[in-house]
Amino acid sequence: MSSTELRTARTGKGLTQAQAAVRLGVSQPYVAMLERGERRLTPRLARRVARLYGLSPTAVPPSSAVAESRGAAELTSDLAALGYPGFTHMRPRRWALKNPAEVLLAALAQDDLEPRLVEALPWLLLHYAPLDREWLVREAKVRDLQNRLGFVVGLSRGLAERVGARDEATALAALEASLERSRLAREDTLCRASLPEAERRWLQHNRSDDARRWNLLTDWTVNALRYA
Repeated sequence: MSSTELRTARTGKGLTQAQAAVRLGVSQPYVAMLERGERRLTPRLARRVARLYGLSPTAVPPSSAVAESRGAAELTSDLAALGYPGFTHMRPRRWALKNPAEVLLAALAQDDLEPRLVEALPWLLLHYAPLDREWLVREAKVRDLQNRLGFVVGLSRGLAERVGARDEATALAALEASLERSRLAREDTLCRASLPEAERRWLQHNRSDDARRWNLLTDWTVNALRYA
């Protein structure tokens, strides 16, 4: 978030620097330095700023610890808090604001992920597009997740095209092209490491062209998304 964006967000909420400082737990001179670009937001302060100014979760810097194992309950809470319609009844009362890109990669890093969580990922990409493309590509490559991410981005792009979201479709196509350049040759699944051997053999011959291009054994398609 730039210093100009910080100032615009504050004034948009009708807050003075002094009022914002009190709400954020910092001094007024510190708010002034942030808005002049003389200080950088810490992750903790960025979350406070996003909540106070009513900013999108994309304004929160993503954590680098996204590949750590997360249970289905935590990922469900994250997706519910980010507004996924399939989990609206599970929205947590208290939630540490997280960047959607962080939640996305944390989900894709799981060896096995419940189908209801996999189904939420194309929605997450579409709803918060455009995400930080440079960060996503870099972190996916570090974790060898570019094939999984590229395939899900393709699903999301197809969904965007279906609903006529042109700007989002363009942003997702650009992200997909960036991942294409680092596509892995090894075969993988879409978070289904425990896939039975018989199903693996079936998918090798019956998967979609997109799944084949991304070397994934999966039967997910845009048409399989219940909200598509």
